[in-house]
Parts: sequence; structure tokens; C-alpha cells
Amino acid sequence: MLTFHVAEHSPEAAVLVDGATVAAVGPYEELAAAHPSARVRRWPGILTPGLLNPYAPELLEATYHPDPREADRLGTEPIGGERARAIFRADPSRLGASARRGVQRMLAHGTVAVAGELHARPALDAVRRATLAVGQRPPRLPGPPALSPTPLILLPPLTPGAPARFAVFDVPDRGELVRRGAGTCVATVVTGRLVYRSR
Repeated sequence: MLTFHVAEHSPEAAVLVDGATVAAVGPYEELAAAHPSARVRRWPGILTPGLLNPYAPELLEATYHPDPREADRLGTEPIGGERARAIFRADPSRLGASARRGVQRMLAHGTVAVAGELHARPALDAVRRATLAVGQRPPRLPGPPALSPTPLILLPPLTPGAPARFAVFDVPDRGELVRRGAGTCVATVVTGRLVYRSR
């Protein structure tokens, strides 16, 4: 089924998705006239090609993402440093579930691609299952590792025939996205699937 994704503040960059692929990109009114039977998903904010997070090893192998059922003991925020290492030493099997939760957090921040060399099988599997793209890590990383890193790394513009990977942020423009960060994400699409929506 053909599906349009159009955002309130970037109607000139509507995306028509056919399965896992971008079928067309352009002004919504023009594309809708050519494909009147396509389903339409409307979003607030702006539609972007999505983000590359270069901190995959730090966020998926060296950070523990607590299970919601552990909130009373561990809180809800990611845990790094020696505390994370102690958790994984005590029970190495926790890495797999933590990596999967970490990937879900990345998707909720508009991440559609990751970079950095992963070594642990559970983290590699979590990235593969989510069908995140794997990109090249920039030579210099300002740090620190974060779900909304600074600076944000937007992927190249979407083109017809490319995999349908993109994210929508509830901001009026890219300048505001930079100021407010990736926590403004309202929808993330990977290989044509809506893998995250905030509302």
C-alpha cells in the first residue's frame, strides 16, 4: 500500500512510501494529485531524513537501559560508567534486553542509523532486528555520548528508490530542532515501518 507522510511545517518535503522504499519526495499537493488513493499520515513539525547517532558502542554496550519494572531500584534514565559495568558483570545476560531498550530509545529520538564498531552479539542483533542503517563514524566526536548528541547529524536528503528511513520532529524548522534536540521526535520510520510514534 502506498502511504504519504506529510508534516505541518514541511509540506514541500512529503514522502510517498511503497513498502520499504521511498516512491517519491516532493510537494504534498502535487504528489497527492498523482496518487489520490494513497493513505495519508499527517504529523506536526518537520519531516527530515532522520539522524545518525555515532555513539552506538557507548549507548548499547557500555550503558544499561533499565527495564521499567526496575524503576523503583534503578530509576528510568540510562546508566553508564562503573555502575553499568557492575550490572553487566553481575549478569551478562542483561546486555541483550538493555541493548533492545537502548535501540527503542534511539528510535524515539529520530535515529535511523548508527555508527561506531559494535562487538557484543546482543547489541549487533538489536541493531539488525531494528533494521537500523550502519554509517561511518565521524573522525572527531565532541561528546559526550547521548541519545540527542551535539551536534545532531542529519542524513542526506531522501531520494526515490532509497530505503524509507526518516523521522519527524515537532518543531517549526531545523534551527529549532538543533536548539531543542532530538527529544522532539514524534515519529520514526525505518524500512517503511512506523517504528515509533509519540501520539
